[in-house]
Amino acid sequence: MLVDLHNHTPLCNHAQGSMDEYIQAAIAKKIKYFGFSDHAPMDFDPKYRMSFDQMSLYEAKVKSAKEKYKNKIEILLGYEVDYLQEHMDERVLKADVDYLIGSVHFLNKWGFDNPEFIGQYEGQDIDLIWQQYFDTVKQMAEFGRFDIVGHLDLIKVFKFLPKKDIRLIAADALKAIKKADMVLEINMSGLRKPIAQPYPSKELLEQAYELDIPITFASDAHKPSQVGMFDTEIVKLAKDTGYTKVAVFKNKNREFLDI
Repeated sequence: MLVDLHNHTPLCNHAQGSMDEYIQAAIAKKIKYFGFSDHAPMDFDPKYRMSFDQMSLYEAKVKSAKEKYKNKIEILLGYEVDYLQEHMDERVLKADVDYLIGSVHFLNKWGFDNPEFIGQYEGQDIDLIWQQYFDTVKQMAEFGRFDIVGHLDLIKVFKFLPKKDIRLIAADALKAIKKADMVLEINMSGLRKPIAQPYPSKELLEQAYELDIPITFASDAHKPSQVGMFDTEIVKLAKDTGYTKVAVFKNKNREFLDI
């Protein structure tokens, strides 16, 4: 697993461990490019993200780690940005970082992947929820400000699955991702969740491959022990799908490495 671009820090208020511990875990896993992309601040849901006042601290700490470990590993700086209309902030979107991950965690301000709010699934049309989710992913891609798509099919996290063909539900979102020239992360955190699958599923990854959408790799670690978890599986999944290269970003410039 050469690249791991989606990892968190305690500044998001729901991750554990120091930056040094994450980096040391990455070095032990022989990761060459390790990215911190903690939850960006937003004027909504402050409980699960850093504040705007903490942005400079976060960026300084990552840049300091980059220098400290430069002879052992390349540290990259990013943010995971929640796409939520009317809550996008230019302080984040114009941040001096290597990349931005665009993610959808909210449908009409419902945090659908948060166990605190799982009860809201009851009595709802699951097919409709899935369509609303992928319509929002499509809007996020069309927004045009992000480099990477975070955990494409996160909506499956609690195993509430649609009756309709998932490939049909996601088709327009994937076309928008392709048109926006975004990279799709293979995110292994789903294997730690009730769904017990990577994001995206094999069938959606195959659909992305057919569209020639590039990929990158992500642990989505919220503690050091999760760094590089399922590294063998992620490489196998990518290769079995047909991918031979993985993307990395430096100063918003995309490069490709052989898997």
